[in-house]
Amino acid sequence: MTEKIEKTEKNMGWEVARNLEKEKQSIADRFIPEWRQVRAALGGIFVFFLVFLLGTWLAGNPFEPTVRIQSQWTIAHGLQGNDWTIVWSVVLLAAFFEFMDASAGMGFGTALTPILLVIGFDPKQIVPVVMIQQGVAGLVGAFLHREFENVEWKFSPMSETVKLWIIIAVTGCIAVAVSICGIYKVMHVDKIWIKLYVAILLLMMGFISVVSAKKDRPYRPKKMIGFAALAGFNKGVGGGGYGPVVTIGGLLSGVPVKSMLAVTAICEGTVSTFAIIVWLALLTSGVQIDYLLLPSFMLATMFSAVAAPYMTRVFPEKLWKIIVPAYCLFVAALCFYKIVPGIYAKLVGG
Repeated sequence: MTEKIEKTEKNMGWEVARNLEKEKQSIADRFIPEWRQVRAALGGIFVFFLVFLLGTWLAGNPFEPTVRIQSQWTIAHGLQGNDWTIVWSVVLLAAFFEFMDASAGMGFGTALTPILLVIGFDPKQIVPVVMIQQGVAGLVGAFLHREFENVEWKFSPMSETVKLWIIIAVTGCIAVAVSICGIYKVMHVDKIWIKLYVAILLLMMGFISVVSAKKDRPYRPKKMIGFAALAGFNKGVGGGGYGPVVTIGGLLSGVPVKSMLAVTAICEGTVSTFAIIVWLALLTSGVQIDYLLLPSFMLATMFSAVAAPYMTRVFPEKLWKIIVPAYCLFVAALCFYKIVPGIYAKLVGG
């Protein structure tokens, strides 16, 4: 009987994080990385640098479907044609939210998208760029979470973490394709309603996060199908709202928090990469996008996305059980603060 239980545990994928905390019980012990982990971090930085270089090229609008969209921000700063710049205020915001996104499983697209909308950027300047950033950051983050021993990806026999990845990613890819095509190609929804949808979503997930922090729950992976569908729809609509739904959904489904953060990273990376393909397909049918913010996003990501999985390793599981719900509520409050005045003005003004 004992042997059977041990065999089951070995296939879960989250025992590695628990073993690390047993072997290295203090924060100081986990703070010192091994040389292979340093190499992995440097490799992650190099990947982000390559995408930064790609972003500087795309920001110059090298293709016909790429244009400088005349949003409120670009008009105010006189950017036209192929002109672009590093937006340092966006770099600072993106660096903070990417660090929290990669360490707490949420906050980049969810918080940053409505803030950038309020600042004056157009959804087509934000959403496709968020997809690219989250695709790269998610996949690199999943690799780093493994290297920092927050999770284990086993394919033979298949661990529960890999099964969760497949369930969440496949469901999310279907949902993100439907939402992108429906919102940006067929329905042409005004961006004010995208703001309203994101605000309502964040309020709901804030309350759910409080409930999820109360107690440990039995593992119920089938619950993740519904959470994955909602998260994928959110990702396609506004580039955000994915991490909170998947992360909190995973905690409600009984997944340990450290490993759920890694699962969220790889799922968001997969779904975002698929979303990029959907956006590229839409370009052939007349939809235009603007890569103005891509260099700023990748510059911010270069170090934040590497440091975050390391900090997940360093701090204990019980602390992350507090941080994740608390940060979800913070993101909800921040975005509501930014969004509600604009929505009220729109409704009053007709």
